[in-house]
Amino acid sequence: MLPAMSVIGNFRQLTRTQRHTFVASFLGWTLDSLDFFILIFCVPAIAAEFRTKPSAVLAAVFLTQAFRPVGAILFGMLADRYGRRPILMANIFSFSVIELACAFAPSMTVLLILRALFGIAMGGEWGVGAALTFETLPKEGRGTFSGILQEGYAMGSILASGAFALFFHAIGWRGLFILGAAPALLVFYVQSQVEESPVWLSGATRRREARIAGIAAVKEPTRLLAFLPTFLFLVVLMTAFMSFSHGTQDVYPTFLTVQAKLSPGTVGLIGVLHGFGSMGGGFVFGTLSEKWGRKRAIITATLLAIPVIPLYAYGHSALTLGIGAVLMQFMVQGAWGVVPAYLTELCPAPVRATAPGLAYQLGGLITSWNGKAQALAAERWGSYPAVLAVTVVVVALLLAMLALLGREAKGSELTAT
Repeated sequence: MLPAMSVIGNFRQLTRTQRHTFVASFLGWTLDSLDFFILIFCVPAIAAEFRTKPSAVLAAVFLTQAFRPVGAILFGMLADRYGRRPILMANIFSFSVIELACAFAPSMTVLLILRALFGIAMGGEWGVGAALTFETLPKEGRGTFSGILQEGYAMGSILASGAFALFFHAIGWRGLFILGAAPALLVFYVQSQVEESPVWLSGATRRREARIAGIAAVKEPTRLLAFLPTFLFLVVLMTAFMSFSHGTQDVYPTFLTVQAKLSPGTVGLIGVLHGFGSMGGGFVFGTLSEKWGRKRAIITATLLAIPVIPLYAYGHSALTLGIGAVLMQFMVQGAWGVVPAYLTELCPAPVRATAPGLAYQLGGLITSWNGKAQALAAERWGSYPAVLAVTVVVVALLLAMLALLGREAKGSELTAT
């Protein structure tokens, strides 16, 4: 009850502009995730139409992951230079149009190219949206809103699952991609209801005044160079975070199907339930980070994943495995819920739309082959549970250690300098 009361109280304190900004950023990340997961669910159908193997279609997922850092740099730099709001609109429109183009792909090669371009668009949304959100919202309650914002990703996966279940038999995979173009409508909402980040506007005014006065920004390169060690730490931290989420999610449906022998319907139900568990974890630990601090919240959620392993990997029924999956993703995404606020607080204003998103996406690139590596290990050892258990223990301990080494930044002022 306390976290729920906290978020209601924090949301009521927001101005109309702040509420619209948060809603727009949450929906942007949710719909970006929806468009990503639509392909995941359609892999067998796409493979059948193009007469290829599912592994060939899954190469599209790798290309999306591989090109996300490019998008983080491109859209992040544009947002740092021209403003968060217009670039967020361009970002949303871009991934929506590319999703629509995927519906008309005439070949597997064209689809792969389009999914690489989708990766560029997807890679930019998180960093730009987070910068706009946390530069607009007050620092009070930042952790709570961070937890909710991050779980837009889980909401997107739930929506994709629902769309697949409800509409696939009627409209096929191409119809689902057409449906996935709907996020373009969000651009009109951003244009009419969302204002530019006050922090970015303040910084732009100062830079303009400095140029008029003929003052050279000699301190800027020095300040950004001093930030480099922190940025490299964030890349390592996000690699561990990505290993934590992908390491507990990517091969889990395969484990449930191949080794636990559960039906597709049961596997899908477990997926939806642990999606809601993810959202709950992000909300709870994001809120607790306001009281405990970012580091303590991350460490607690991470270490609490270890006792869940017996249910999550070694459960002997669909019920116990389902409970284990929900609890595991509650802890995994509980740690993740702190990330948007934590990365934003650690980054200076001149690169606040670029650095967090780039660190985030580089972590995803480094771990992009995680699922394949786990599958190969399980095939060699003959045990998915052992692979999942070892992954959770190793990654959880590593992530907790990295979080312990990091700097606490809760409540940092997000100024324009």
